[in-house]
Amino acid sequence: MANFFKKLFNKNENKPDDVEILKSEEGEIENVEAIEDMLNEEIEEESNVEEYNSKEEKGTFFRKLKDGLFKTRKNIVERINSVVSSFKSVDEDLFDELEEILITSDVGVETTMKLMDGVRKKVKEEKINEPEAIINVLKEQILAIMSENKESYEEKYPMIIVVIGVNGVGKTTSIGKLANIYKKSGRKVLIAAADTFRAAAIDQLEIWSKRAEVDIIKHQEGSDPAAIIYDAINAAKSRKVDVVICDTAGRLHNKKNLMEELKKVFRVIDREYAEAHKEVYLVLDATTGQNAITQAKVFKEVADITGIVLTKLDGTAKGGIVIAIKSELGIPVKYVGVGEKIDDLQRFNEEDFVNALFGE
Repeated sequence: MANFFKKLFNKNENKPDDVEILKSEEGEIENVEAIEDMLNEEIEEESNVEEYNSKEEKGTFFRKLKDGLFKTRKNIVERINSVVSSFKSVDEDLFDELEEILITSDVGVETTMKLMDGVRKKVKEEKINEPEAIINVLKEQILAIMSENKESYEEKYPMIIVVIGVNGVGKTTSIGKLANIYKKSGRKVLIAAADTFRAAAIDQLEIWSKRAEVDIIKHQEGSDPAAIIYDAINAAKSRKVDVVICDTAGRLHNKKNLMEELKKVFRVIDREYAEAHKEVYLVLDATTGQNAITQAKVFKEVADITGIVLTKLDGTAKGGIVIAIKSELGIPVKYVGVGEKIDDLQRFNEEDFVNALFGE
C-alpha cells in the first residue's frame, strides 16, 4: 500500500500551481479508473502476503501438534500398525487386539467399544478383507466421533472467560497463553486473578500478564474471588476491554466450597456483565489420562463447561484421552498445549489432530 501512495503523490515538477498530475512508474495517470486499478493491485499484493503468513502459521502449529503427539502416536498408531501387519485377514482376533491397544492408550473402554462397533460395521458393509485397510477405517471412525454434534463457534465481544481446573494442571499458564492469543489477534485483554487461595497463583499470573503485555486485576491472598471479578468487570467496561479472562481456585477436594465459590462468581457475572458472551473453560492435564475424565465429571456438576483446554499433550503417551473427552463428556476441546512457550497453546482442530496422530 505504501508503494501506491508514493506513486499517487509523485507530482510533475513542471505542473501549474493549481493542477496536480498523478504519475505512475509507466507514466501519467489521467483518470480515476487507472488509480483504482493500481490500488486494487496493491491490495491484492498485501492480501497474498497475509494469506501466505496465515498458511505459514497454520503449518507451524500443525508441525508442533505432530511433534507433540510423538509419544501418543508411538503408543497407539505404531502398535496398531504392528498388530495389523501380523494378520493375514480381518477377523475377531484382530478386533480384540485393536481394542486392547485403544483401551490401554487411555481412549477408555466406553469410547473404544463405540469406535470398534463403527469399525466392524464399516468392514462388514464394504466387505473389507485386507488388514491394512483397517487403519483408514479406524481413522475415519475417530474423526467421526471427534466431529459429532460439532457446532459452529463464533466469538462475540465483549467476552468473559472463566477458567476452572484443579491446581497443577497448568491453569495459570493456560490463562497467560490465552491472553497472548487474543492480544495477538488485536483484542484488548484483561486478566482477573480470582484464585486467592494460593498466593503463588497471583504472583504467577502477574508474571504471565507481563509476558502477554495485558493488564491484570488482583487483590491480596484470601480476598473474596467474587469481589475481584466485580472489579475486573468494572475495569473492563471503563477501559473498553474485549476479553476478560478469570482465574479461579481449584480446590476439588472440597466440592461444596468450590461449588459455592463458583456460584457466587457466576452470579456477579450475570448481574454485572449480562451483555458479555460467557465461556467456561476447564483445564485438564493430558498426562493424567483417564483421571482427567473423572475431574471433568466433577466440575461438570458445578459449572456449565463450554470447552476444554488440554495441557501437556506433548509430554504424554496418553493423548488418546482427547477422543474419550469428546465421546464421553460431549464437551469440545477448544485448545491444546504442545509446549511451554507462550505461543505453544493452539486452537484445537479435529482433522489436524487425527492427521497428526496418524503421522500424516
